[in-house]
Amino acid sequence: MLLAPHADDDIIGAGGTCAQHVAQGDPVRVIVAYSGEAGDPDGRFPAEEYAALRQREARAGGKHLGFDDYHFLGHPEGHEPSPTELLAAAEQLAEHVRAFAPDIVYAPWIGEHHLDHHVAARVMRVALQLADFQGAAWGYEVWSALVPEWVNDVTSLYDAKAAALREHTSQLSYQDLIHKALALMAQRSIYVTPECRYAEGFAPLGPATPEDAGLVEEGA
Repeated sequence: MLLAPHADDDIIGAGGTCAQHVAQGDPVRVIVAYSGEAGDPDGRFPAEEYAALRQREARAGGKHLGFDDYHFLGHPEGHEPSPTELLAAAEQLAEHVRAFAPDIVYAPWIGEHHLDHHVAARVMRVALQLADFQGAAWGYEVWSALVPEWVNDVTSLYDAKAAALREHTSQLSYQDLIHKALALMAQRSIYVTPECRYAEGFAPLGPATPEDAGLVEEGA
């Protein structure tokens, strides 16, 4: 299971690694947490159609990596949710975890400085606790670099990741998403072999803490 705060974060953070899962026969489900409607600050696209546009871009991009199972939760973005909102989102996400029963979960790492990404990491940690998840949970980087404990060679997937990001035309209208978003992949390759040119880095997502939602009890 791959939790993406916004459509395109799935590709940037763990797209190559999850494409390798697909290639070896593992089902991959992508959960997109936010509506993405804040991604058009200048109003370049019709507001009433923008959320649907972001979903179409996500599905089109995912096809380049073999992703065909997308779920869009549509949460509003760009604010600090209340503890009640956080817990409700965690319970919703826990239902997805129970239903899909993944062995491995990928989500933004807890140190992401982008508010939506950081909140998504907290919600996932609480959701995994609620679902009594016993598998592996890895945090990936998008906005903020992490100190990796696992670095995965995805050199062969670079072109597919770039093609996937090119589907996100709404975001490319604002910035060179491919150059900026995939830059860390080259740096991560230093951890692998001399032949590796691009890699994705991960850190353990970590257990839920009382601070994650403000409603998680110690020892719960």
